[in-house]
Amino acid sequence: MTPPVPPRRYLDHPATSWPKPGPVIDAVLHALRDVGAAAGRGIHADARRADALRAGARAAAARIVGADDPQRVALVSGATLGLNVAIHGLVEPGWHVLATAADHNATLRPLQWLADRGMIEFDVVPCDASGRVDPDDVAGAWRPATRMLVFSHASNVTGSLQDAATLARLARERGGLSLLDASQTAGIVPLPAGEAAADVVVAAGHKWLQGPEGGAILFARQGVEPRALVQGGTGTASDDLRMPERFVERLEAGTPDLAALAGLAAAIAWVEQQGIAALAAHGHRLAAACRAGLAALPGVRLLGGGDAKGPPIVGFTVESYDPADVAALLEQIAGVQARAGLHCAALIHRHLGTSGAGSVRLGFGPFNTADDVRAVVAAVASILGHPDSDFSDPFPSPPQVPPWQE
Repeated sequence: MTPPVPPRRYLDHPATSWPKPGPVIDAVLHALRDVGAAAGRGIHADARRADALRAGARAAAARIVGADDPQRVALVSGATLGLNVAIHGLVEPGWHVLATAADHNATLRPLQWLADRGMIEFDVVPCDASGRVDPDDVAGAWRPATRMLVFSHASNVTGSLQDAATLARLARERGGLSLLDASQTAGIVPLPAGEAAADVVVAAGHKWLQGPEGGAILFARQGVEPRALVQGGTGTASDDLRMPERFVERLEAGTPDLAALAGLAAAIAWVEQQGIAALAAHGHRLAAACRAGLAALPGVRLLGGGDAKGPPIVGFTVESYDPADVAALLEQIAGVQARAGLHCAALIHRHLGTSGAGSVRLGFGPFNTADDVRAVVAAVASILGHPDSDFSDPFPSPPQVPPWQE
């Protein structure tokens, strides 16, 4: 007899969120089905509807990143592209740039590419065993030639949150620019705004913001003007072979992905309606219970300290098991879909003691439940040969169901 297939338990939200909220799916379908035009490419009725969708996405994105002027927000196809636009479009030859060991390859690889070609020098500021960076270490690494600090708001491996306001202020006081990668925080952690904000902020739309792939946010404060990484049509000033100078036109060459932008706008509205604080509290409640259950199992090593201010991420390793094997077994035993490996952030693993194979990573989203936590802990106990392990259930009484789970 074929064994029963376990239910799907999706816990890979730091990679991309799933399932998407109903209004997001509806918005994507509306753009694909009902709006037969490209934004910025005409004056007929559907073209105006397309323009309105893009404008709505830009306004929503501005709210999330705390931008007073939506025209300082470029809508790009992904955070990786946005970070490349910011780095390649701002860094000048001869600059010294600082990054951190908690950063993602979406920033580290562009910097390494520039360094390999002798255009810049860059140094990596270390982090502690939880993935947190000490601002004093950043200050100590600053040189006279340092002109930019690049850092992730939160580690995608441990969930540890950086002191973004202090780091941005540190760079500003020294005459440098700050670039914040908010891919793991936008939608689940309030972003610093006003004087506390970084000079440039890039955020993915498909992770904690709950939007579809294909839409991301690039904000730069007034006076910070990245060069265009891509040149092409903008729908304006077509008789000029040079790119327009206006911020959004300069950075948005080509036909926009209208469905992705419609979904991004709907996703931001959904997140705002539920409340970032409520979404974070739900995720952290599950993440804390998962950490507690795993900590009780001999042979499990938890990474980081469970930062209750960052994204609800749980990283761990299992003694004598490759993380990839653990992830495969989690899915086979309990239907748990997790991420294993280095998570495109190899440098942090040197400080976590997980270089080589990396770690297993779980991320708890709005639609995860207490049963998902129980399934993870029971599956890991089974992997370790303790299927009857005494796991103290952290949910002795039915919790109040959040509105998005009804």
